[in-house]
Amino acid sequence: MITYIIRRVLYSIPVLFVSTYLSFIFVSSAGDPLANLRQNPKVSQNTLNLEIHKNHLDQNIFLRYFTWIWDVIQHGFGRSLLNSLELWPQITRTFGHTAEVVILAEVIAIIIGCAVGMYSAIRQYSFFDYSFTTLSFLGFAMPTFFLALILQTLFVDQYNGSFHILAGKRIFYTFGINNPGASDSWFTWDRLQHIGLPVMTLATISFALYSRYMRASMLDVINSDYVRTARAKGVPEWKVIIRHVVPNALIPVVTVTALNLGGILGGAIVTETVFTLDGFGSWFVEALTNGDMYAVMSYLVITAGIIILFNLIADILYGVLDPRIRYE
Repeated sequence: MITYIIRRVLYSIPVLFVSTYLSFIFVSSAGDPLANLRQNPKVSQNTLNLEIHKNHLDQNIFLRYFTWIWDVIQHGFGRSLLNSLELWPQITRTFGHTAEVVILAEVIAIIIGCAVGMYSAIRQYSFFDYSFTTLSFLGFAMPTFFLALILQTLFVDQYNGSFHILAGKRIFYTFGINNPGASDSWFTWDRLQHIGLPVMTLATISFALYSRYMRASMLDVINSDYVRTARAKGVPEWKVIIRHVVPNALIPVVTVTALNLGGILGGAIVTETVFTLDGFGSWFVEALTNGDMYAVMSYLVITAGIIILFNLIADILYGVLDPRIRYE
């Protein structure tokens, strides 16, 4: 296992290198990062030349890439093109907010989704199965931004104009990450009031995905020969389900969970935009709008690294769930 992990990590290095190099080329070609300075009549050509040289924009794309890599290593993902500030403090702040929302949403979605999928498979074609199958299809079909807007509408008190629900009781807020002056610690009551609706949005979408995959995987495994053999030997049904069916049914669910979690952890852009959260995705949109290419590259690098990491975690969990899988 250790050899396999080391080999996968070594394979990931050239993948990350190629992906970041291509991203750097595309981002650099997307626009002029100094366009605002060029349009300002008060900025002299000498000042503009100094900015070009300071940000290495006078180098060819290949040298600029390795200059940026060195800046990433030396200054914590480089510096902003707009104000020359280090990007690392901004990344840790915004990514922490996104991680808080995504992790809480995913934990809720995984627990409820897998439980519902298991029970639906065991009670196939029952009223429960039909009901949650319908809800899952609705979750699949529901765009993220539409569900977020519906929750905002439902939880806003239209009578007194406040952004509270239930006649002014502060249960959920529909915008922001916390009240001014409140603690910025994770999972305080004030923070939970602000991230409650974003968590509901992401958890609902992920729940639909996990419950459907778990149900389909359970139905595929529950009719296997070794399950029938265990039943024929007189093994109690709950032991058959827990020991034989669930571990094997979780393998495809692990794959979907790792890919889904890695994707949305990189930045739940739509949800953060609707609820105006100071998250990693909204920070990326702001950087992209302002033409801050080094901030955009930081987002892309971290997202690529997260996806590679969660793919590795999924492969490792295969061997944990199914002893028949061996890594040579």
